[in-house]
Amino acid sequence: MRIISGTLKGRKLNFIKNSTTRPLKDSVRENIFNILIHSSHIKTRIINSNVLDLYSGIGSFGIECISRGAKKVTFIEHDKKASSVLRENLINLSIVDKTKIFIDNIDNVLNKNINEKFHIFFFDPPFTDPNFFKNIESINKKKIFEKDHLLIIHRELRTIDNIEGPLKIIDTKIYGRSKIIFCVFK
Repeated sequence: MRIISGTLKGRKLNFIKNSTTRPLKDSVRENIFNILIHSSHIKTRIINSNVLDLYSGIGSFGIECISRGAKKVTFIEHDKKASSVLRENLINLSIVDKTKIFIDNIDNVLNKNINEKFHIFFFDPPFTDPNFFKNIESINKKKIFEKDHLLIIHRELRTIDNIEGPLKIIDTKIYGRSKIIFCVFK
């Protein structure tokens, strides 16, 4: 696993592979960033953005954002093993000063610890977890999103989620078994 582009391009990331953590494939991550950079439908930019990486695992998405110019990334991961590898990656890449890590349940963090606004939200919940929508509702209720914001949701191709409630879907892309949904709050 490597960083695809930016100031950290080519640097390797430590990762774990177990039944609870599923690293985001390099090819899927690369396609997400190509859309972020080149799509005329997406107004949010990575440069100087504030990013919230939920279900962050080892942090590959958020670290890629920092490499491409994000100002700050907040990681939320409840798995202690994954968060330990995430910390290792941040230290090895010397980017700890651009990050904040919460090792806790996402609901707890959103309800108690988050008081700033974000441009980009990345959701990569376990494919069998349908409860991530509660997190989206919490973000909407707290209004912790900037005017030019974007939610990126990674789901398994066959997963059927009704996410349109407070969200407007901008685009959906399929990469192998991965379904990537780009959306904004209405």
